Amino acid sequence: MVAERIEAALREAIEAVRGPSCPPGLDKAIEYAVFPGGARIRPKICLAVADACCEDYPAISDAAATSIELLHCASLVHDDLPCFDDSPLRRGRKSLHKAFGEPLAVLVGDALIVLAFQTLVRGTVQAPHRLPILMEIIAGSVGMPGGIVAGQAWECEPEVNLSDYQQSKTGSLFAAATAAGAAAAGVEAGPWRALGEQIGGAYQVVDDILDVAGDAEQLGKPTGQDEARDHPSSVRELGLDGARRHFESIMAGVVATIPPCPGAARLEAQVIKEASRFLPAALAEHAA
Repeated sequence: MVAERIEAALREAIEAVRGPSCPPGLDKAIEYAVFPGGARIRPKICLAVADACCEDYPAISDAAATSIELLHCASLVHDDLPCFDDSPLRRGRKSLHKAFGEPLAVLVGDALIVLAFQTLVRGTVQAPHRLPILMEIIAGSVGMPGGIVAGQAWECEPEVNLSDYQQSKTGSLFAAATAAGAAAAGVEAGPWRALGEQIGGAYQVVDDILDVAGDAEQLGKPTGQDEARDHPSSVRELGLDGARRHFESIMAGVVATIPPCPGAARLEAQVIKEASRFLPAALAEHAA
């Protein structure tokens, strides 16, 4: 099962850097930040693309998927900090800085970023020539000019283009997931970015809708944060009904962006299945 494969790879990555010299608080906080996880959507997409491209070294696909999920976990830890969203909850429990303190939360986010690339290096020993392109894809999804750090930085600007903001903050890591899945399988990565960007765009619209119309207890995090913190959002720009229609428009074009590959039919079915979980039917009716 893909879910078990992802959890095992994440566990292996963390165990590889544990040891008696590690501060106990940091060790516990890293565990808290990664387990139990959320839906693991990004690593699932990465592995699905690698499978559709007939992966020849599963360990490389695992390393790419794990790296992306670790970076996602790091972004959540930093995003919840008081200097950003000051969120008290994440995944239905205390956010990391509430449970372990702000200094350790900053360090955990930093450590997870480093661990992501340590994992990528260790996981590509069977085909080291694939490491440079994977490093470029995944690092680019995090930093400048259009990674998740840049996406967060847009919140510090007086004027924000919603599309640029959402593509950086959310779409970049999804684009990395599809591109890295292809690169891990030894396939040209470029044509796969559009698929990830489309999925990421749809996911962000749903996140915006849930922030307004979702249930905080079910989501495991506070709602109403975009309005409270004056963050750009699809709902604030388009309204609930407009945001829902925007989501449907994006999803209508997702399958068309899947490049030709041996497992295209299998990947198409999985993309549709995962996408159907984005926006619950009841919430779609509420938005309408």
